Amino acid sequence: MNLAQYLDSTYLKTAEQASISFDQTKQNVISLIEEGIENNFKLVMIRPEFVSLAYKLIQDANSQVLVGTVIGFYEGTNSIEDKLNEASQAINKNVDELDFVLNYNAFLNGQINLVKSEIYKGTKLALENNKTIKWIIEIAALNDEEIIGLTKIIRDVVLESFGEEKAKYVFVKSSTGFYKTEGRKPNGATVEAMRLIVENAKPLQSKAAGGVKNHQDAIEMIELGVTRIGTSSAKSIVDGENIKGY
Repeated sequence: MNLAQYLDSTYLKTAEQASISFDQTKQNVISLIEEGIENNFKLVMIRPEFVSLAYKLIQDANSQVLVGTVIGFYEGTNSIEDKLNEASQAINKNVDELDFVLNYNAFLNGQINLVKSEIYKGTKLALENNKTIKWIIEIAALNDEEIIGLTKIIRDVVLESFGEEKAKYVFVKSSTGFYKTEGRKPNGATVEAMRLIVENAKPLQSKAAGGVKNHQDAIEMIELGVTRIGTSSAKSIVDGENIKGY
């Protein structure tokens, strides 16, 4: 198993969130990209403002590492028009993969048609531009029944609108990693939740994000059927380190 090819090495904190300067944030992103190139990770996942930088560094290194970015991050409540505009700008900067935060609040409020429309329009934009798209459902905000229901909606919209042959370019993704939970509960991927996503997303792919910190966790996710892992600990994972906690 080439574990590195399952990993989306991730840095998504703003300067404000990290209590550092923009220049320090940019340097952290550069370090992430260079580490991704050195270790041949599948992808580097960075915020939209750094897509051009990532693309240039990877091209200059003649590397096969992909560039991914987040759309509607991290709440997912902005309009689909705003999300499509943000995604289009990233596409114009040569992004490879788009991780959309689905409007899970609309789903929880019963606005199913709005959710279906967002899935359709976002997926259409990605596929028409030969990009992979991942729909983040924010499992920490959902119970098991809601995880299953929202995963099935994504699956059904994609299959009905674009066909099974396009399924490999669409993922259901667990988390942003930024959702605020109570009582220090996990805000990222858990084995239980990922099992629900994998079972109900097929033939779409599944991405576990948030909380996968060590080699053992990564292997467990892959054995479940997860095909991509988003993590800020990619180097530790491939090095076999066992960092604990979220």
